[in-house]
Amino acid sequence: MSRILYVTDLTYPARGRRYCDEDIALSAALRGSFELALCHPLDAAALMDGFDLTVVRNSGPVLHYQESYDAFRARALASGTRVFNPLHGRGDMAGKQYLLDLTAAGHPVIPTVADRADLGLLPEVAEYVTKPKLGADSIGLAVLPAAALAELELDGSTLLQPRIDFRYEVSFYFVGRAFQYALYAPDPAVRWQLEPYQPTAADLAFAQGFVDWNSLDHGVQRVDACRTAEGGLLLVELEDLNPYLSLDLVDGPTRDGFVRAMAASMSDLLG
Repeated sequence: MSRILYVTDLTYPARGRRYCDEDIALSAALRGSFELALCHPLDAAALMDGFDLTVVRNSGPVLHYQESYDAFRARALASGTRVFNPLHGRGDMAGKQYLLDLTAAGHPVIPTVADRADLGLLPEVAEYVTKPKLGADSIGLAVLPAAALAELELDGSTLLQPRIDFRYEVSFYFVGRAFQYALYAPDPAVRWQLEPYQPTAADLAFAQGFVDWNSLDHGVQRVDACRTAEGGLLLVELEDLNPYLSLDLVDGPTRDGFVRAMAASMSDLLG
């Protein structure tokens, strides 16, 4: 039976979510298929050589331990250690550059720029949002009135987006490139009060397009989007590092199906 190092921070104080509960339940479910040990993200680099696969789960924003995460990533890539999710993801795993790339390529994403020369790519709105290019979990996010743009310094390290008037946010959850379930927040003011969501064919095509763009054949991904006042969807984030899965909010058969799909993806990655 393959040996799995399951990386999680059971003490991380997430707002509106309990990371620890999800990882206790998910790791317990995976024990039926693997020999599995939990470890803190700060210990992963030192321990991973003793395992067949390192699974990065609810380990919190890496900004809080960037040096240790960079060392883990460099060591895993140098040694060929199998990591789930694999480390070549193009979404949040690599920072927020993907928002700029997708904007430039004309994909349905909240328009995003990081250079004053590109301000023409943004619509004229009353308020704008700034966030660090290497940010996570809304750290460093600020809302600015349009009049403040003249004073805003854009040196490539800060992202600028229009503040979108949206009806609700919706998240699509995938294992590999296969859709599993969707959840949405009916009240825009309460992001983590989620309910099951039945996506349309157009919704699924929207989400699938970003998963296929990301080119991760293994791992778990979450496509976060907002439904605009006009009725369309725009990408908010492509979470491919350690997305929270909200598994406690789906029914038993859906949750069991997700666990089976995740175990199969892990086994496939192990070869």
